[in-house]
Amino acid sequence: MKRSIESTIEEIVLPIVEKNNFELIDVEYVKEAGHYYLRVYIDKDGGIGLNDCKMVSDELSESLDKIDPIKENYFLEISSPGIDRPLKKDKDFDRYKGRDVELKLYKALDGQKQFEGELVGLFEDIIKIKTDKDEILEFNKKEVSIIRLSVKI
Repeated sequence: MKRSIESTIEEIVLPIVEKNNFELIDVEYVKEAGHYYLRVYIDKDGGIGLNDCKMVSDELSESLDKIDPIKENYFLEISSPGIDRPLKKDKDFDRYKGRDVELKLYKALDGQKQFEGELVGLFEDIIKIKTDKDEILEFNKKEVSIIRLSVKI
């Protein structure tokens, strides 16, 4: 059901995002602390601002009110994916080659679930990263819970 709601929302929000020359990064429908949240992450060259989020929120809210695809009460949130954005789509892996990433696995590999390194890329369903020791590590995309850009301070 959750995936179906996310897919439905993606179909509704995609034309809104594309007509404004934004990129749809992700749609999440989650329950946290007893409340449902519909989160839509958008981006554009130069970054997303508050006015961009408000405009998408207003248009999406109007469409959701007409179609009413979600029966539960929920909070709608429109935001930027942030500087530590997750890599979800195949094109993200091309776009961010050479950037530092943090990768977390669902299950530990040799006692370790978290890895960091430079993104080499996505090859078929294999994610490759290069560690600071110049080792190339390979991970099956299905075994990765999240991979996101690393933020160094």
